[in-house]
Amino acid sequence: MATETFKLYLIKPSHYDDEGYVIQWLRSAIPSNTLAALHGLAADCAARKVLGPHVQIEIIGLDETNTRIRPEKIAAAIEAAGRGLVCLVGVQSNQFPHALDLARRFRACGADVAMGGFHVSGCIAMLPELPADLIEAQELGISLFAGEAEGRLETVLRDAYAGKLQKLYNFMKDLPGIENTPAPLLPSDVIKRTSGAVTSFDAGRGCPFQCSFCTIINVQGRKSRYRSADDVEAIVRANLAQGISSFFITDDNIARNKNWEPIFDRLIAMRESGVRMSFVVQVDTLSHRIPRFIDKASKAGVRRVFIGLENINPENLIAAKKKQNRISEYREMLLAWKMAGCYTTAGYITGFPADTQESILRDIEIIKRELPLDMLEFFFLTPLPGSEDHQRLHKAGVWMDPDMNKYDLEHAVTAHPKMSKEEWEGAYRKAWAAYYTPEHMETVMKRAAATGNSPGKAMFLLLWFWAGIHLEHIHPLEGGYLRRKVRRDRRPGMKLENPLTFYPRIAVELVVKHVRLAAMAWRLARLRRQLKKSPIARTYMDEALTPVVDSDLDNLEMFNNSAASRAAGDHAKKMLAKQHEKVA
Repeated sequence: MATETFKLYLIKPSHYDDEGYVIQWLRSAIPSNTLAALHGLAADCAARKVLGPHVQIEIIGLDETNTRIRPEKIAAAIEAAGRGLVCLVGVQSNQFPHALDLARRFRACGADVAMGGFHVSGCIAMLPELPADLIEAQELGISLFAGEAEGRLETVLRDAYAGKLQKLYNFMKDLPGIENTPAPLLPSDVIKRTSGAVTSFDAGRGCPFQCSFCTIINVQGRKSRYRSADDVEAIVRANLAQGISSFFITDDNIARNKNWEPIFDRLIAMRESGVRMSFVVQVDTLSHRIPRFIDKASKAGVRRVFIGLENINPENLIAAKKKQNRISEYREMLLAWKMAGCYTTAGYITGFPADTQESILRDIEIIKRELPLDMLEFFFLTPLPGSEDHQRLHKAGVWMDPDMNKYDLEHAVTAHPKMSKEEWEGAYRKAWAAYYTPEHMETVMKRAAATGNSPGKAMFLLLWFWAGIHLEHIHPLEGGYLRRKVRRDRRPGMKLENPLTFYPRIAVELVVKHVRLAAMAWRLARLRRQLKKSPIARTYMDEALTPVVDSDLDNLEMFNNSAASRAAGDHAKKMLAKQHEKVA
């Protein structure tokens, strides 16, 4: 029997910037876990010959943040092979308009297209009927996939092979277990297109908390599902075999993964046997309360943590149903991570109901003085499709911006009760500028040296964040090295620039950005050298580094802004009193 080839393209789309150009880099940030998960599942389908013994499934994984997507060429390759499918994977709400533009071009060339991700799944999970953009996708002949693909991808592939793709595959009410399933795995050539050759995988899915702005709890569920320690070791070793040793574990909160300890113990054993590897993880603000958690995370190779700090105003946290965040424990938690040799990055949301431009900027200055945080990243409070916030506003008929491209947490897409759109957007821009001043970046480096961490690594992270905001005007999480703009890939409806002005402008921007980057790098590098040589660098101390037990809580501004913050301060004092009683 003659052998057939079925070409399967797995494409993780990017999205448009404010000028209408696709956000793309020579080297981008961490690759999508969804792309890795789908690639691993597809490889398993290919190995099992799910389309028949005579059909070879050829898998091509593409991350648009570092690779230009040319639909006409891909469609031609599928046509030459005879059969195939384009899967637009992990499509978030802000990526949906661009993904739909790509899909139009694929469909115009006759290629079959399937699309899944948080936008499709979130809308189906939380809205009473399909929104207009999903209906438009179906009218174009795009097959929508809601839910997770473990145990389901082969059904889609068989339907595509038979030319019978369904309009909708809906598995939202049947979330699969992920233990002993095919591992998320990308080829090394895809991973090495990122800065630092970091790959990603999930050790668990779902979250037990109820934050109203979150989509994860409604798409992946509140009941957590886990991989085993054997699964995680297999994922890590498969990547090590292809030269990849840096990982981002994408669990929304690995501290609530019931298998965290066996997983960390396995990674610790691997490191003790001589395996070199490092990890970035996401945790909640109470992870320091879990016995042995931070210590074992450090020994397992965790070097950086993302923390959902979100705000320092208790009223805002309560309004967002984030009651688990206790500002009275923020400093203790951050110091615990710093003493374990980890760099901390916290998310901070602007636009809660009690926020004003003045209160946001005041709170940032408090954080700079009173919390030993390394990186702080800012977001707009955004009613993302799939969240309780979006569902509530949708039901109430409240205006929300119809352009999904703006739902990237970097734009105001609905009204605020106290700030105009201009004031809110101004507060967001000023927040970045206020935190990433040269003076405060130097303070962060001094704190790193004082706690036994590398000021050089802190400097790299600070430069990444500073450059994303001040040079590229893009959120650092969407950053990369050497921005690429393709003149003809501008958003439909926006005028193509004249090549005689476009290319000179891009060249000048490139030079100016690198000059500014070099100047800031030189300034911070000079401090790094001083800290490295200074015998007293370890003696640096400021309020943020002062242990809570030694701090004068009555004089901390964090606990004196409102009745709720004063109550948090009283709680902190009671906790300290109990600690003193135990010691006595």
